[in-house]
Amino acid sequence: MEAMPEWLTAAEVYDPPTDKDRFIDKSILSFIGLISKIKQQSGREHDRLWVSPVFKLAFTILYIVLVSSTREFTFVYIMLTYIVLVLAALPAPDIRKCLRGALIATVFTYIILLPSALHGNSYSITMIPVKVFASITAVNILSYSTRWDHIIASLKRFHFPDMFIFVFDITIKYIVMLGEFALQMLYALKLRSVGHNKSKYGSIGGVGGTLFLKSRAMSEEMYSAMECRGFTGEYHVTDKFKFSVYDGVYCALNAGFIWMFVYFQNLA
Repeated sequence: MEAMPEWLTAAEVYDPPTDKDRFIDKSILSFIGLISKIKQQSGREHDRLWVSPVFKLAFTILYIVLVSSTREFTFVYIMLTYIVLVLAALPAPDIRKCLRGALIATVFTYIILLPSALHGNSYSITMIPVKVFASITAVNILSYSTRWDHIIASLKRFHFPDMFIFVFDITIKYIVMLGEFALQMLYALKLRSVGHNKSKYGSIGGVGGTLFLKSRAMSEEMYSAMECRGFTGEYHVTDKFKFSVYDGVYCALNAGFIWMFVYFQNLA
């Protein structure tokens, strides 16, 4: 009987070189954070701040227009004080999220305007960053206090074009679906990465290419499904609008802001 080869009887020792997966880990965490934000926002049963989404959307746009148009420091700081008070009514996690984006944009604005301030233009660096902070905070409050589908219904009540609403609605849904698909591919890539991988960025590029092909296939499937169901591109709002006491107080408060804006503009 012939003896077994020596290499079959030797103990198998495989010690792959260690490698860092920080790039993949950061990509996974980014997708998880994005998907969780959208799902958490869409999963709420009720909106926050007790006001109808229609008025919240309308007056958020009004805040941005008024703050951007005025040149009076007093009015800007009054609006900023009101927005901060409204922000304080949100839960602590939402406050942190709202302030994080607003502060980053404000610091970036300061850096951009710093050369003009060094040349004597103190008005811009004093006024514009405060306007940026107030506007972004107002938009964040609307985003974190209102469900996406309620915002979409509010856009329809204001007679926005159906094509604009359709693109907005489908974009949010596709971000979640493609994000989950990309997350699964990143997990698979991490599990299959054994040893030292010199082409991490090439692997991520492959994930991006596969994601593009998947999005194209999903768009064709969605078009066929909507065509079979008789979708004509027109959105309908089924919920009836109810005017509450909170809406009345909110409208009166914003009417006061409009009056203050006109008053300060006449003083200028």
